[in-house]
Amino acid sequence: MANRRLPNGMHPLHPLAFIATWFGSGLLPKMPGTWGSIAALPFAWVIDQHFGKPGLAIATLFVFVLGVWVSEIFVQRFGGEDPQAIVIDEVAGQWLVLLFVPTELLYYAVGFILFRLVDIFKPWPANWADREVKGGLGVMLDDVFATPYAIAALYGMTFFLAEG
Repeated sequence: MANRRLPNGMHPLHPLAFIATWFGSGLLPKMPGTWGSIAALPFAWVIDQHFGKPGLAIATLFVFVLGVWVSEIFVQRFGGEDPQAIVIDEVAGQWLVLLFVPTELLYYAVGFILFRLVDIFKPWPANWADREVKGGLGVMLDDVFATPYAIAALYGMTFFLAEG
């Protein structure tokens, strides 16, 4: 893990770094957001299997609130607007998408791909939040604002697959 992507003096196992980077997945090379989304999937699966969609909804809300808090502290220490190592925002966004699909491998895979696409391209209002909302809330909000596009695409695909 590369400490250069953490605030000066912060170890990857520091609780703040560990949560913000979702157990270090945001410190993996090249595609931290993709790694964070991948790392979110097994947690969502287990939560959904044991507690259903209501449990996943509560966990998503908890991760969002926790993410705002840790991201705010991380951003203040790092001195940037949205350090790439922070991927707890991808976790909240990915889980939000998965709330609307069956707990099946195919749906999780398609939900992952669609979420990554909208998170990368950031359609409105995600691009607005990315530019205008600062701090921990800004880190978290753009990913959440991107999710309706992925959810709509998933529903559209499900509708057409059911018709065929």
